Amino acid sequence: MPITLPATLPAFDVLRNEGVMVMSPERAARQDIRPLRIGLLNLMPRKIQTETQFARLIGATPLQIDLHLIRMSEHQTRNTAAEHMETFYRPFQEVRDEKFDGLIITGAPIEHLPFEAVTYWDELCQVMDWTQTNVQSTFGVCWGGMALAWHFHRLPKHALPQKAFGCYPHRNLAPACPLLRGFADDFVLPVSRWTEMRQDDIDRAGLTTLLTSDISGPCMVDDPDHRAIYLINHLEYDSDTLKQEYDRDVAAGTPIHVPANYYPDDDPAKPPLNRWRSHAHLLYGNWINEIYQTTPYDPARIGR
Repeated sequence: MPITLPATLPAFDVLRNEGVMVMSPERAARQDIRPLRIGLLNLMPRKIQTETQFARLIGATPLQIDLHLIRMSEHQTRNTAAEHMETFYRPFQEVRDEKFDGLIITGAPIEHLPFEAVTYWDELCQVMDWTQTNVQSTFGVCWGGMALAWHFHRLPKHALPQKAFGCYPHRNLAPACPLLRGFADDFVLPVSRWTEMRQDDIDRAGLTTLLTSDISGPCMVDDPDHRAIYLINHLEYDSDTLKQEYDRDVAAGTPIHVPANYYPDDDPAKPPLNRWRSHAHLLYGNWINEIYQTTPYDPARIGR
């Protein structure tokens, strides 16, 4: 089954050329099926790149997905054309009366700020509370996952002495978990952050760590009481996303080390290899499948 996207969204042609099944809303309206409504609250500065990355993963399942792009109501992005935002995104205040089967809250490059110092924190708190009545399953990624964990459990983020940056080995701590169906016992996953969650804090909050790394710490945490998952690393990344971040910092003169275990022989002159793609598709495919198995057929019953 396809993912429903506006035919003029840049991701539409990108994904269609990759072989992902995409469908316009006009064609989807003629299908006798209830698609899963998935919201993407996109807090990343490069909106088009991020929306394409997530659409690629959630659109690769046998289910029909109706993707809705959401933004903070008052926050104005400086890195994506206003026309794109006006055409494809709706502010949260316009969707708050609607029900969603799933919601992804992305990361944001604001890790250095206390949560309460973020300009849109008050509205984001409204979003996170709203998920408990209007969303079947919430997926927080990187800063988005840390924000959810702080809001619901006061689970702090801790500053790192240097950026965790590269492809680090991770261990599967819960192979029987439906979200990790098909996962290897250990695998490589992209990491790019200046902060971390710590296992002692996770234990005190009564949460369960599903994936972890001996190098970069806890990676994925389950919060069943809030129907939420917190993934603080970046399985959605393209093959060259870490390279783009590295090249940007080098060009700006920002101190940065070569991303670990990313380039062959750690040589930035060589093209990087993608060693996480299969697990990215597994995770988001498993998440969509779990939503399908648990969400009410009548969307009005979501959150009851």
